[in-house]
Amino acid sequence: MDGGVSVDGSEAGTHTGKRPNDRLGSWFLRSGWSKGELARQVNRRARRLGAHHISTDTSRVRRWLDGEQPREPIPRILSELFSERFGTVVAIEDLGLRTAHQSPSVSGVDLPWAGPQTVSLLNEFSRSDLMLARRGFLGASLVLAAGPSLIEPMQRWLVPTPGTPGDPPPETVPVASSRPVRLSAGELEQLEAATMMFRKWDAQCGGGLRRKAVVGQLHEVTDLLQESHPEQTRKRLFVCAAELAELAGWMSYDVGLQPTAQKYFVLALHAAKEAGDKSLGSFVLSSMSRQMIHLGRPDDALELVHLAQYGSRDCATPRIQSMLYAMEARAYANMGQPSKCKRAVRMAEDTYADIGLDGPQPEPDWIGFFSEGELNAENAHSYRDLAYVSGRSPTYASLAEPAMERAVRLFEQDDVHQRAYALNLIGMASIHLLKREPEHATELASRALKVARRVRSERVNTRLRQTVDTAARDFGDVAEVVHFTDLLTAQLPEAAEAV
Repeated sequence: MDGGVSVDGSEAGTHTGKRPNDRLGSWFLRSGWSKGELARQVNRRARRLGAHHISTDTSRVRRWLDGEQPREPIPRILSELFSERFGTVVAIEDLGLRTAHQSPSVSGVDLPWAGPQTVSLLNEFSRSDLMLARRGFLGASLVLAAGPSLIEPMQRWLVPTPGTPGDPPPETVPVASSRPVRLSAGELEQLEAATMMFRKWDAQCGGGLRRKAVVGQLHEVTDLLQESHPEQTRKRLFVCAAELAELAGWMSYDVGLQPTAQKYFVLALHAAKEAGDKSLGSFVLSSMSRQMIHLGRPDDALELVHLAQYGSRDCATPRIQSMLYAMEARAYANMGQPSKCKRAVRMAEDTYADIGLDGPQPEPDWIGFFSEGELNAENAHSYRDLAYVSGRSPTYASLAEPAMERAVRLFEQDDVHQRAYALNLIGMASIHLLKREPEHATELASRALKVARRVRSERVNTRLRQTVDTAARDFGDVAEVVHFTDLLTAQLPEAAEAV
């Protein structure tokens, strides 16, 4: 068996000369997992990625700890599992494992800020996603960036990139074929309307049902961008590409494909820059900020939202500004800075109140989600997060409750934003757990479960499971909690597909 590959993708061979992997051993010891628990989680994650050949057991985990190097996608899976366990990015190298070499088009976020390269990278990545993403397998070939390796490349969004003297005008590069392409105004409007339709479907149904359709549409738009067009048409196509890439990233984030999501967000920011749309770029950065909060990186989230605020300072509408202040508050809350969090919450509320004061103002479709309900939801989650960071403070839980109640009431009347309704029911349940009211929490969680079964969102499912796990840990002797825990296991099994 020397030099072969085992059924789980590890490098089979003799152990002679191998040293124990102390880095992996240290993370494993601190995790509190048994070898069997880690093996089961690896197998579960591999099935979600479509890597059905993976069949890990305790003896294989022991060999990894002894120094055996697993092959892809095992290192990526271990990185994701430990990152989620510790609430911070645990890179493959941090685990003492080797990472496969990836081409710049597939790995990394430090990409060239130039139109032809952006089109080429979007085209290649979307094609790879369509071909390889059988239940998310593409995500296993990517690495999440965080800290300076993420922030510094994104800061270049602000740097002007004038063409070099002598370069051909942008509308003439690149040209994939000699045939002329003439897109009518009606055809461009159809592309834009399709993006709006995809966005509505995502809000109603979650990221799982339409993700591939969005990626396919993005690939078609990048094909169009490889032809020559008048400058105004080219800019509108780049706006379409940016919006579709952001939505593909958001849907990937929603179904748990975090590295894939980050890659799409980065490419969306590049496309927004090519379109000259600073407001759209700020929206992409806000999505990246939200992802960093989810991954336990509030410092990175704050850097990204400040970059968005600065970059759109001369063009953002009050609604966009309010959304960015709300994201700033979330970051401060997760950093444990209550005074700065409260200030950002007030700024979000005050700025939202400015909407419409100067008469009707045209706004892009992508900011339409930020309604009064969403404002209340974000601010409630900020106070809820402060409660967690402050040792389950009842004071902050009480601040969160009225805003979350308003959000739930408003989203209950909203037939489109069903995922947001489910998330806020879960958020309300978590507040009642902080207030030590498990019966009320399980009633809200039961309502959320009914919505979750209609919405294809791993994010909703995960938050619901986490909230119920907290209830079971803290109130395991309460009959309502025991009953709902059994109900959740039966009605929401861990079998989500990322499509």
